[in-house]
Amino acid sequence: MHHKPDHPTAGSSSIQAVIFDVGGVLLCTEVRQPRQQWEAKLGLPPGGAEALVFNSAMGQKAQCGEISEPELWQWIGTHLGLTAEETAAFRTGFWAGDRLDRSLVALIRQLKERYQTAVISNYASNLRLELTDPFGIADAFDEIIISCEEKIMKPDPEIFHRALHRLGRAPAEAVFIDDFQHNIDAAAAIGLATIHYRAGMDLPRALQQVGVFARGKIR
Repeated sequence: MHHKPDHPTAGSSSIQAVIFDVGGVLLCTEVRQPRQQWEAKLGLPPGGAEALVFNSAMGQKAQCGEISEPELWQWIGTHLGLTAEETAAFRTGFWAGDRLDRSLVALIRQLKERYQTAVISNYASNLRLELTDPFGIADAFDEIIISCEEKIMKPDPEIFHRALHRLGRAPAEAVFIDDFQHNIDAAAAIGLATIHYRAGMDLPRALQQVGVFARGKIR
């Protein structure tokens, strides 16, 4: 477990750990055209690409760790009748519009000076490697909790309990940030402070409202 001493200037609340979702928070789809172009090319309805990757039975299996991320894409290619080369191009195009929020990463690194930081993410087997390389942000977190490794997905309360156990924190000592309301509701139900993330929101201000303060100016 990673423990940091309570900091006397870290705010008046009892929050000692800040936990982030990845998809839709740290990593957002800012440019949707590449996915839309592939949907048109493959004859998929709007949102059909995301439905395959995230919400299909095989997509859910990948996030639960029952199959690997390469196995998911192999299935997608077979399901759509694509060659290996076409499948690889579709995978590249699917992720081409995603961007890492660098200003949020800067905030997390500042928070880490005073608080424990962590990730809880529903994701396939490629996430841990991607957080390390190419994104280079794995070191910004004390704990990285990924559904495919835990075999449990949010909003199952067990994944939150595991994160808290590894951080050595009680629920009231942590705040959880996610873009999906059902995940926020699940975290709140077991006693975590929560922030429902929306693109463009003033996250430093939202954190201040629960007593979490980073040093200096964030943006």
